[in-house]
Amino acid sequence: MTDLPTVEEYATAYHGLRARVRSMITDATAAQLEMICPTTPAWRVRDTLAHVSGVPSDVLAGRMENVASDAWTQAQVDARRDFTTEQMLDAWDVEAPQLDPIMGMFPIVSLGQMVFDAYTHELDIAHALGIVTDHSVPAAGLAFDWVVANGGLGTKQPLVLNTEVGRVEFGRVTPASASLDVSRFDFMRAATGRRSAAQIKAYSSSSEVDPALMLIAPIFSLSALDIVE
Repeated sequence: MTDLPTVEEYATAYHGLRARVRSMITDATAAQLEMICPTTPAWRVRDTLAHVSGVPSDVLAGRMENVASDAWTQAQVDARRDFTTEQMLDAWDVEAPQLDPIMGMFPIVSLGQMVFDAYTHELDIAHALGIVTDHSVPAAGLAFDWVVANGGLGTKQPLVLNTEVGRVEFGRVTPASASLDVSRFDFMRAATGRRSAAQIKAYSSSSEVDPALMLIAPIFSLSALDIVE
């Protein structure tokens, strides 16, 4: 990617994923809402919604200490423990649009992280509910680009990614760097712990890859199970 996405592109992608999450949650049964998300095993489906819907509330209120940490996200879940999913969705619909006028004040990398995180959890909810998602939505490309641009900055596993749109470099690659034959979607999910070590090794088309070194942050760990989406 040569040009950074615009604020408008991030806003459009974020509103689109909110609509998709609302549709999935509204159509889910009470039992489904209580199911554990296999890709976020500490959270149920409703807990994952509590996190993503709670982000705008914290941003608007200035509650940004330790942003994106486990403690910050768990506080959003805990604060909404007694909320219905309808209450969470309605609050999200009210608070998220209030970000639009101030999005231009945020570093573009922060907007990318917000969309990446929300899209990641949209997929976590969809997977738990057995819903096959459209990998061509705007949020998908933005999330992949954010992972490559930011996760690759300090990676100990530089990689050449042979994707459906061509060669993409993850980190500072050298002629000796390993390569993966992998879709942008699968790489984005693998780099955030949504694939098993065996799945990641199956993408390798050259030398050995250490799956754990692909993870873009310490908060992520490899899935113990194969995740098929």
